[in-house]
This record gives sequence, structure tokens and C-alpha cells, in this order.
Amino acid sequence: MKIIRATPAMADWSRRLHREGITIGFVPTMGALHEGHRALIRAARLACDAVVVSIFVNPTQFGPTEDLSKYPRQLRRDQALCRKEGVDVIFAPTVRTMYPTGAQTVVTVPGIARRWEGEARPHHFQGVATVVTKLLSLVRPDKTWFGQKDYQQAALVQQLVKDLNLPGLPIVHPIVREADGLALSSRNVYLSSSERQAAPVLSRALQAGVAAIRAGERNGTRIRRHMLRVVATEPLATVEYLAVCDPATLEPLSLLKRQAVLLGAIRIGTVRLLDNVLTSFRRKP
Repeated sequence: MKIIRATPAMADWSRRLHREGITIGFVPTMGALHEGHRALIRAARLACDAVVVSIFVNPTQFGPTEDLSKYPRQLRRDQALCRKEGVDVIFAPTVRTMYPTGAQTVVTVPGIARRWEGEARPHHFQGVATVVTKLLSLVRPDKTWFGQKDYQQAALVQQLVKDLNLPGLPIVHPIVREADGLALSSRNVYLSSSERQAAPVLSRALQAGVAAIRAGERNGTRIRRHMLRVVATEPLATVEYLAVCDPATLEPLSLLKRQAVLLGAIRIGTVRLLDNVLTSFRRKP
């Protein structure tokens, strides 16, 4: 396994493999790898000849009051996981490498990013769009894997790749969960034992929304109320948003027709948790 830190070296490695007809799979991460990342790496390993994993805690997607300084950094542990999974290259640039002095260009995000996470974290998606554009331009993968847990981010990247003709067909991998339903996240390590017990309430709330849909409910407001009632049973949880949305546009749905994505963000103590469920159904005759 090779570790590359310089952007020219990453670009040179990619060009060489493409000249040899080797397909490249890419998994962009901020490190602190867990079983969710492992699932993405394994999917890339099965689909492509070579696999690149980037490990870069991107400062431009953090707001001034967010957890950039304490975000978990476990490079040695991450290297061991990547080596075990047969990763060919870890691309681990520094901040100065990715954003050299004098860098000014940013990527403007599409309308799909304006709600939900875009409202809660105004700087976030511009930072994501900019760093993903840079990473895809350097690695030049054939396919790129993202986790469904960050549903809005995955939708943003799909639009970004389409609009800017970037390399790396985006593939969205299903959420990997703990046995009690909690979506895996690098930030779960911040939860205390009592907070960890409370955290699956978000997954249960989303499943309550799914159950209502399966029972025939099509009114978006009433489905949202089902989810809110579940979260209200957990004293440690504070709702940031629970929404019933169109899967393509992420606009709220007042009336469900064929498909919906249920989005949720809550706080447990100081930890912010995200989750979602994509559901489809047939209209009653």
C-alpha cells in the first residue's frame, strides 16, 4: 500500500494507471474509519482494479463554532484498516497542500443544498463541493463511493459531477448500522454511555415514519408528526429537523405519490446525529 501526500504525485499515479487501462475506485473520507467506510472500500475493491482512499479533514466544510479541532484523527489506525482491505493508495494531503497560499476559487453549490444541512451549516456544502471537485480532479477515478447516511451530500455530489463533467461516477452505498439501528458515524465516539443509549431514537423515529407510510398514510405533515412523537420520548434528544422530502430535489412533500426520503438531524448532548430512510410504495388502486 502506497501513501501519497503531494497533489502532483497523486495526479501522476492516476495518469499512469489510466494509461495502462487500470480502473480506479475512490472512497473520499475524513478518516476515523469505521465499518461504514469498510463497506465502501470493499464495494470499490470488488468493482475496480485499484482503490484509492483519501483521508483529509477538510477545514472549509466546518463552521467557526464546529468541531474541526477535535474531529477524530487516527491515521495509523486508518492505515491498518486500509492495508487489511487491500487499498492500493491512501491520499493524505495536508491543508497547505490542498489549499496553498493564495487559493481563492470555491465551487458554488446547487439549489439542492439550500435546505436542511444547508440551513443548519451555512458554510458546509460549499466546502464539500470545493474539496470533492479538487479530489476528483486529482484522483480521476472511474467510480466514487459515498455513504447514504449523508444523503444530501451524496445528492449534491451527484449533481456536481453531472454539471461539471467531473470523473468518478458517484455510487451511493446503503447506510451501515449498529445492531440497535444507530447509523455509523465517526462522531459517535463523542457520545457518553447514556447518550449512546439514547442515540437510536432517531432511527426509531424514521422507522415510525416508514411504518405510517406502509399503513397507507400519504400526508407529509402527519408522517412528520409520527416521527416527532418518537423523538419526544427521549429527554436527551433535541430535534433540529425531521422532514419528508422528494428524493431528487429534497423539497418537502405535502402529499406522497411514489417515493420519499425521510431526513432527520437531532442533537444528543453536544453530538449532532444524521440519519435518513429512502422509501418507495405503490399507489392504491
